[in-house]
Amino acid sequence: MQSQFNIEQQLLAALAAGDRAATEQIYSQNYHIISGWLQKNGGTSADAADLFQEAMVVLFGKAQDEEFRLTCSIGTYLFAISKHLWYKKLQKQHREPVPLHENKGDDDEDTGIAYEDDINTHKEREAHYEQLDAALDQLGEPCRSILRAYYHHDKSMQEIAASFGYTNPENAKTQKYKCLTRLRKIFYAGMD
Repeated sequence: MQSQFNIEQQLLAALAAGDRAATEQIYSQNYHIISGWLQKNGGTSADAADLFQEAMVVLFGKAQDEEFRLTCSIGTYLFAISKHLWYKKLQKQHREPVPLHENKGDDDEDTGIAYEDDINTHKEREAHYEQLDAALDQLGEPCRSILRAYYHHDKSMQEIAASFGYTNPENAKTQKYKCLTRLRKIFYAGMD
């Protein structure tokens, strides 16, 4: 049985690799906790959605840094980021007066800008996933299949070793690490 720490590390690695299932799992495990806390502390459900997305972006960035070591659960980390971002937002609102709009047209324009920002963010995220798929295709076999077995199909190292003919799970793990390193190089080369 895998320890919770190993499961969290695998989830973080999958997030760094752009795995949608990992993102969805992190979301489903943590969003309601952060949303509940935020709404008890003066936020709205819209604030919660925005804040959680910002926290996920921070976590995604950290997960891609090979030097980053998570020393707590993903949920604890996201909660700390969210709390920090919320207090920072409250502090900023307290210092800066909220501009008053004299006509409804200004509000509509602000909403349109926010909507455009959301669309652009979504398009960037989709482009990121497409780049990841292209990098996986360039990676070739057996790396592509090993990474998909591990990250997409949640296969254990024992199962991967048996499926791919490795003598033991440690050899399969070493190969997976080499494949992941190659994938990162291909992915980041494609971003230039």
